[in-house]
Amino acid sequence: MNIGILGAGHIAGKMAETVNRMDPRQYRCYAVASRDYTKARAFAQQYRAAHAYGSYEAMLADPSVDLVYIATPHSHHAAHAKLCLTNEKPVLCEKAFTATAAQAEEVLALAREKGIFITEAIWTRYMPSRRIIREIVDSGVLGRVHSIQADIGYPLRAVERLNEPALAGGALLDIGIYPIHFALMAFGDQIDRVQAHAVLSPKGVDLMDSITLTWPDGRFAVLHATMLTPTDRMGYIYGEEGYLAVTNINNPERIARYDRDHRPVEEYEIPAQISGYEYEVEACRDALKKGATECLQMPHARTLAVMRLMDEIRSQWGMRYPFE
Repeated sequence: MNIGILGAGHIAGKMAETVNRMDPRQYRCYAVASRDYTKARAFAQQYRAAHAYGSYEAMLADPSVDLVYIATPHSHHAAHAKLCLTNEKPVLCEKAFTATAAQAEEVLALAREKGIFITEAIWTRYMPSRRIIREIVDSGVLGRVHSIQADIGYPLRAVERLNEPALAGGALLDIGIYPIHFALMAFGDQIDRVQAHAVLSPKGVDLMDSITLTWPDGRFAVLHATMLTPTDRMGYIYGEEGYLAVTNINNPERIARYDRDHRPVEEYEIPAQISGYEYEVEACRDALKKGATECLQMPHARTLAVMRLMDEIRSQWGMRYPFE
């Protein structure tokens, strides 16, 4: 599968590096496109991509590109996804899928019309750790589960795009999406209520988020995200017979179970990985081989549900992007 990367920034480099370490008989970092050809050429040389393009349209016109990975800012995902679909290229679009639910609806409507594959690259949904955690919760070893606590934080204030409302900046779309998915993967998508608070920057993007989700049966999740400081990135799932502690909800490094007296009971093995990005690439290849237009791990309905949830969260903050 020849992978074309749309965008040549940091996250694009992580994907290219990952693909280069996957089975070369099945995956190839084939091309990169940037609006700056010099940047694209440097990227191609660094990551051994066969082709560099100075425009997105040029790469999308290449018939040898089998899958396009979109690695541009959130504000541009919708336009770039539609550009790929119009050129009949399957798409793996970096999270957040788009900046708003309305944009996501437009993109997915076009994908349905064209019958072209597209999925969201929220890597935690594709990782083996997602299945491990789900199986532990479903097994009953924690007893009846009642609540989740999860947080994530990195010192990202110096990242220019995250400070700009026009680029859909702020903590929510970039990192707040991870504790949201952590909670949904354990308790499901059918949320009853959401309450959210944020500290906004002078430019109007969220610097710190506090989100509480409640399910119809009374279970709830308390979530925290910040782009100001590092946090421990821990996730906890609490049950009547004990609790699960997940180290680094962004890319689980350790999954441990404790009993009701806080004694360690079991630690679960997480398979070795290249970077964690490989699982979403493998899922795309499997789906395309089957002729599917979405991935089982992250179906379109789930992408829409999360985008609508994040719209509601921003609405409670009174936070709107200039392009809305």
